[in-house]
Formats: sequence, C-alpha cells, structure tokens
Amino acid sequence: MLDQLPPAIREQLDVLLPQLLEGGVNLLTAVVILIAGFWFAGRVRVWTMRALGRWPNMDEMLQNFFGTIARYLVLTFTIVAVLAKFGVQTASLIAVLGAAGLAVGLALQGTLSNVAAGVMLLIFRPFRSGHYVEAGGVAGTVKQLSLFTTELATPDNVQIIVPNSDVWGQPITNYSYHPQRRLDMTFGISYGDDIGKAMEVIRHELEADERCLKEPEPFIGVLNLGESSVDIVVRVWVNNLDYWPAKFDLTRRVKERFDENGITIPFPVRTVYNTAAD
Repeated sequence: MLDQLPPAIREQLDVLLPQLLEGGVNLLTAVVILIAGFWFAGRVRVWTMRALGRWPNMDEMLQNFFGTIARYLVLTFTIVAVLAKFGVQTASLIAVLGAAGLAVGLALQGTLSNVAAGVMLLIFRPFRSGHYVEAGGVAGTVKQLSLFTTELATPDNVQIIVPNSDVWGQPITNYSYHPQRRLDMTFGISYGDDIGKAMEVIRHELEADERCLKEPEPFIGVLNLGESSVDIVVRVWVNNLDYWPAKFDLTRRVKERFDENGITIPFPVRTVYNTAAD
C-alpha cells in the first residue's frame, strides 16, 4: 500500500516513522520511569521513617521531616530522568535548579535557620512538652515544638510563640528536667531572739513536711547579719512537682511557729529628726 504513494511522500514517511516510533518508546519509557519513581519515592519515605523510628529519642515529627526530604530527593532524580528521555539537557537543568535553590535559600534564610534550629531541638531534645523553661528570652511551659516555632504558655496561660532560631541560639534553662530541685528560703529574726531556737523551729517544720526529702539532708544556717535582722538560710530538696506548694506552705507555717514561740521577724525602722529651726 505504501508502494502506491508518491515517492516524495514515501521519503517523508521513511523519515517520520522511525522518529515517531522512537518518540513513542521514549514516552512509554518516561511514563514507566515516572510511575516507578513515584512508587519508589513513597517506599523510600516509609523506609526512612522506619529506620529513624528505631532510635529511642527520635521524635515522630523529625521522622516525617526526614522521610519527606528523602521522598522529594527521589522525585527530583525521577523528573530529571524523565526529561532526559525527551532530549532535555539535564546538566543545564540541574544548574538552573541549583541557582534557583540558592536564590530561594537566600530569600528564606531566616525561615531556613528556624528549620535548622527546629531539627537540632528535635534531635537533642533539651526540653519536652510540659517542661517549664526559660528560652529565647521568655519563660513558660512548653506546649508544642514544631520545625519553625516553639509554643510556650505562661503561668497565667498566655500563649507565646518563639522562633526556633531564638530558642536554639540562646541559653536554655529547664526547671523541669531533673526530678528533684533544691528549695532555698531565707528567714530574718531579730538580734535579740534565740538563733538556736529559731533554727529548731524551722527544722521541726521541715521534718513534719513529707515533701521535704531526707536525702540530701536539709541545711539550716546563718546566712547574713543584716542591718535589722539575722538572716537564716534554709536549703531543702523536694520533688520537682512539690517545689512551689512546699515553698508556700513552709513559709506560712514557719511564720506561724515563730509567732507561737515569740520569735519576731523585724522590719527596717527609720528615725527622722527635724533639725529645722523653729
């Protein structure tokens, strides 16, 4: 049937048919590569998350982050391979993508620094949800840690959102990290009061409070001879959750026992003389 066509048309068909055949094969190959690439990218994401999940301290959010990064890397190579099947110069394409990535990185360097800081916080975990910390110049209970920000809540339940770069770039004070804390209190008594009796009253209150730990042993001593008082320092260890309740209760009960035992807590007195002439 082709023999009946004019010679000029047959020559054009002889040129076009191999090109169409090659194009069809390339298209089919590109589709297969694309489907296989998407499937493999999903599997790489799952494998990455499973591998990271074997680490005891690896956060679930960090697993998802690295799994997503691995997936997009596979997809990038897949798209480059597909474009190569259609004759696109992948070397120049990679150069363009690199330049574009550099430009985007410079434009979003603040955001990327928050992501990097978020990854470091998720890896090293200097604090966890529910810990009371001072970080990024503010203090509060940690509610949530994401790749970009850290959410805190103040004691009066005010929300604070802190960029991760500020948290990671400054000292972090974690008041909830250790299970026990030392409670320091200072009580002032008058110079005329019996120091030994005052210290015995304080010791009795510490022994009567079950929240005060026996080990390490509580310490009671004279800290300072002030202008109007003898300052007695008390250092006792308590469980972290008992810190503030124990402080409030001990302060009140020591004051009440001082009153019962005739021990006074002085306050500064100033005498003003009028030297003006009448």
